[in-house]
Amino acid sequence: MTENDISYRIRGCIFKVYNRLGPGLLESAYELALTHELEKDGLNVRRQVGLPLVYDTIKLDVGYRIDLIVERS
Repeated sequence: MTENDISYRIRGCIFKVYNRLGPGLLESAYELALTHELEKDGLNVRRQVGLPLVYDTIKLDVGYRIDLIVERS
């Protein structure tokens, strides 16, 4: 599957979530609903993945988080 195919499927899931839930909810609610839709669509999803900061050759755990990673193991 190409990046364009994955992107198309992600956008479709985003539209489903937005059309069902509408505006005004917290980001965490949309994130969980989107994760559910992506998994239903057969995509591999990881949530809240830690991202360290590398500074001067040392790894600093500063608490950065990636909301969603789709189709990357």
